[in-house]
Amino acid sequence: MEAYARRLAGADRDDAQKAALAWDRWEATHVSLDPHWQPGTLIEDERERMTFALLVTHYWSNDAFLAEGRDIMARIRELEGVPGYLIHGRRDVSGPVITPWKLHQRWATSRLIVIENEGHGGPESMMALTKAVEAIAGSA
Repeated sequence: MEAYARRLAGADRDDAQKAALAWDRWEATHVSLDPHWQPGTLIEDERERMTFALLVTHYWSNDAFLAEGRDIMARIRELEGVPGYLIHGRRDVSGPVITPWKLHQRWATSRLIVIENEGHGGPESMMALTKAVEAIAGSA
């Protein structure tokens, strides 16, 4: 992860583009259990592909910014009373559904929505996200 993050942020832009394409291929394969998956490039636009790869590798190479006592489960009481939606695809290989389920069990004001026929995103997940945002905006 750290090696990709360094390559993507490095001065050699040709190498950064190669790293972004390699990352894209991995992401495309990694989500292949999703019934909407199509072989090939996940993100066609080169700039979007680079941005996505930079963000993901930076996020993960920094422990999702949850290191040093900032773990969500240990601090779940801080979300007491805050409404939230956990939207997760049952077929998500990189993040098993047990993770949001455990969070949901400890977060009384959360709502867990499991999209049975999707993996790491997809049209049903996006629809659920849109509804969740509208519900939260409507309650503000």
